[in-house]
Amino acid sequence: MNCEACHLKELEVEHFEIREVLRCIFHTILFHRALGLVRPKDIDLELFDITYVQCGDVEVEKKIDEKIDQFIDKVEKHPNKKNQICLSFYEVKNKQATWFTNKVERLYWEQWFVNLNVVLHPKTQFGRSHHAKLVVDPGESASEERVARRAALESSLREVLFQIIKFVNEKKDHVPPIPNLEGISFPYEITISSSSDSAFGMEMLKRMLHTGHPSMLS
Repeated sequence: MNCEACHLKELEVEHFEIREVLRCIFHTILFHRALGLVRPKDIDLELFDITYVQCGDVEVEKKIDEKIDQFIDKVEKHPNKKNQICLSFYEVKNKQATWFTNKVERLYWEQWFVNLNVVLHPKTQFGRSHHAKLVVDPGESASEERVARRAALESSLREVLFQIIKFVNEKKDHVPPIPNLEGISFPYEITISSSSDSAFGMEMLKRMLHTGHPSMLS
């Protein structure tokens, strides 16, 4: 079994847009990889004219929000840098037991790489609540430049959602049998890139080599 990888289109976002964008992307992926019965919940974005669907699972929402908080913390420490966050699906296998260990192994079968170029607006200030606080002059919020940038981001986010749906519909042969596990999703993890893209790439390569399933780029 190969590990399929999808590198989603890079999005240029401002700090205060990160949370909504990542929630939209991750929940869309998990909804399309959900198992069994779910309680679909439509979510209207506040910043964009886009509606996406969540699985209606409290634990999934909590896990995603925790990872987004960590991602935002990293962005605040390393502003004006491109950032990557990865959602990986895996199987859990028990390796051959020895007299001193019974090792559990994760076999990754699908990875989604989300690439964000976080730009810091000149009049944006960070707040403790992880939401950027905008300080604007009268009339600035209606500037043509910001309106055009927001429209471009909304269009790009729609492209990413279509990219997810297209990938899910076309890539099916690598999906493993449904596990006998509780929860609405295959086991998954969300990994935040390290301070350097190369280090993150090496870390993901080590994981693939450890499981013996090379990543197939798409």
